[in-house]
Amino acid sequence: MTTLQSVPALGTHPASGSLPSRAETRDQLSRATYDLLVIGGGILGISTAWHAAQSGLRVALVDAGDFAGATSSASSKLLHGGLRYLQTGAVKLVAENHFERRAVSREVAPHLANPLTFYLPVYKGGPHGAAKLGAGVFAYSALSAFGDGVGHVISPAKAQRDVPELRTDDLKAVAVYRDDQMNDARMALMTVRAAVDAGAVVLNHAAVTGLRFTRGRVTGAELKDSTDGTEFGVDARLVLNATGPWVDHLRKMEDPNAAPSIRLSKGAHLVLKRTRPWRAALATPIDKYRITFALPWEDMLLLGTTDEEYEGDPADVAVTEADTAQILDEAAFSIKDQQLSRDLITYSFAGLRVLPGGPGDTSKAKRETVVTEGRGGMLSVAGGKWTTFRHIGRTVMNKLAALPGHPLAEDMEPMNALPRKLPLPGIANPNAVAHRLLIDGPAPGPRMAPDTARHLATHYGSLAFDIARLANENPELAERVHPDAPEIWAQVAYARDHEWAETADDVLRRRTTLTIRGLATDDVREGVEKLLADRD
Repeated sequence: MTTLQSVPALGTHPASGSLPSRAETRDQLSRATYDLLVIGGGILGISTAWHAAQSGLRVALVDAGDFAGATSSASSKLLHGGLRYLQTGAVKLVAENHFERRAVSREVAPHLANPLTFYLPVYKGGPHGAAKLGAGVFAYSALSAFGDGVGHVISPAKAQRDVPELRTDDLKAVAVYRDDQMNDARMALMTVRAAVDAGAVVLNHAAVTGLRFTRGRVTGAELKDSTDGTEFGVDARLVLNATGPWVDHLRKMEDPNAAPSIRLSKGAHLVLKRTRPWRAALATPIDKYRITFALPWEDMLLLGTTDEEYEGDPADVAVTEADTAQILDEAAFSIKDQQLSRDLITYSFAGLRVLPGGPGDTSKAKRETVVTEGRGGMLSVAGGKWTTFRHIGRTVMNKLAALPGHPLAEDMEPMNALPRKLPLPGIANPNAVAHRLLIDGPAPGPRMAPDTARHLATHYGSLAFDIARLANENPELAERVHPDAPEIWAQVAYARDHEWAETADDVLRRRTTLTIRGLATDDVREGVEKLLADRD
């Protein structure tokens, strides 16, 4: 591994597009009165900040940890219509999900999403028959206007050519459908960039220690910067609580007597090295309602997920031995044993789904978004799913426009007047970007490796050229962070100067794939921390 010397912060002049310092951002947040303060930097809060800034509002966004630092980077990495929702007759919901999925993957962020073929294996004695699943995937593709082909059924032999580790004992048929996949942390980060480009002011690692009140109304928040302990405050005409699993914690700051509004469901996942290439994903029915996924993702295999009620502290959510055993046991329904060795596990993670409060099995609960107003006028938004993140942002904005007294309506453009499919930063054809990176390497030095070029193209889009420029200007930054990963040191410097990375975990877990590959070694972490410390 390359040992980095001191590399100065890149782009320290405003004209270069580097970020303001944290002190400058805190000062900016403290001096202004914002139309909207969004508390919570998960995808719901980020999307709302993006849409609010687009509509002309003065917007601030803060999070106690990193952007997408909790559930929003712990999803199943899917943009999907929700095949299982057809079980409950939610045809309109599936059609709406498909619309959003295709908008994101084709027009908003084609550089961050990729199409993925799914195989639904039908085993003897399984919960569904071939005819039922065949009809289901046909209906599913019809609700997407057959934009991804027609759902159909294929033979086990054909499926095994694409998924060599597919278990074929008692396998009767395989139903086929298509959805899309993403790196959720990168998608969230690009949406933060879009919000900032639209005018929002953002700060991560800034925890709310209390709310500000004016005549009984919530009019801002007190915050503490966890990087250096600095305390400051933000004034706002309206405060939005988008803290996900912590939504009731903040509601109690507004009203100590606020009743619980949500319940939580834990979803655990495992990441494994692949023993052989996979060209399709598996979606294996476990029972009438649940499906377990095996997804080729980031050159690895992603397995999951669980779905069980969670009642502990959201900060303590973790993958347990029982979770690991359940995921591997369920995966074994359709995957051969050699791919499921515990020795292949490189990483595990768990997130918390936010569901409306009430009784019943969490696996059957609706993934709907709920917007409520507290006694102090603070709005709280909870629930929903990654695929519909843009729709959720629009929904919250429509709610803001319709508030009694219309406190913000005069200052904001209506949602129907804004571009319907505004792209995220870096939009480009990733194949074209990768090709350019390969042929436009530095004349005197070695050309970029194909896996690095492809990785940059599919995680940054056209912004990959900025990273390549850094690598060209400083040969040390062109070296791999770890010999077994495609990432280069220029990405770490770029994360430091342009992507709000403050800690090694910000870089290793969410701005790169080193942690999920099991490559965040002590040496790698030390190198990342050293480069982060070189910030001007």
